[in-house]
Amino acid sequence: MPSLCEPGAGGQSAGQISALIPSATRNAKPTKAKDNLEWNDLLKTEQKGRLRAGLTDGSILSLGSNSELRVVQHDAASQQTALEMNLGKVRSKVVKVTQPAGKFEMKTPNAVIGVIGTDFYVSYDSNKTTVICYTGKVSVTPIGNAKVVKNSGDSSQNQILVSAGQMVVISSEIPPAGFEPQSTPADVQRASIEETSVPDPLPPFRHPHLVRNVMIGAGVAAAGWAIGVTQLNTSPSVPTRPTGCPPQSPKC
Repeated sequence: MPSLCEPGAGGQSAGQISALIPSATRNAKPTKAKDNLEWNDLLKTEQKGRLRAGLTDGSILSLGSNSELRVVQHDAASQQTALEMNLGKVRSKVVKVTQPAGKFEMKTPNAVIGVIGTDFYVSYDSNKTTVICYTGKVSVTPIGNAKVVKNSGDSSQNQILVSAGQMVVISSEIPPAGFEPQSTPADVQRASIEETSVPDPLPPFRHPHLVRNVMIGAGVAAAGWAIGVTQLNTSPSVPTRPTGCPPQSPKC
């Protein structure tokens, strides 16, 4: 597996934050939806926070709570993407890599995950990396002294190919039972999706009948004014009787 891309210069666009549940930060500062995302940005969520970001190539990253993800590099034109996750959970929906030298890699402290175009989940906690593939295929390579402790994918030398519905667990601390083949239980897969689900922000509140009521009120007021004026202009005139003229006098 090739090494991760070198970090790019600061200020290079990588995408945009599309939704979040506070608390979440970008480079240790509070962030919000529609904030720009740049190379080397560090995204972090707290205990009740979640965050979703869209990359410029159309890929989507969804962070669960208590997670840290660094966007080391993302170049949509050359399809060179490098991410680092030191803690937490992230779901990645990656557009298909078609450039000959293109690659999309995510690195944890003890594994490197490479994809061509897929939907997958990665978590890292307590020296353990868990990878679940929802669609497509991902390759997982242990690094350092880490070993495969659970696997339902296909092993090829030091690399594991994980297909849809499969999972692999890499750990730097080998359990007494050692290697343990395992499929991906349906409840585990559902839980991983729920843990990284980020709802869309609510639209600004607008009373659905406010504009209609204002227009109706204005129309009623205008109609009333017009009727009043019409009645005033069309009412028959009443002749005035000269002062001192008897009521029954024909001369008056």
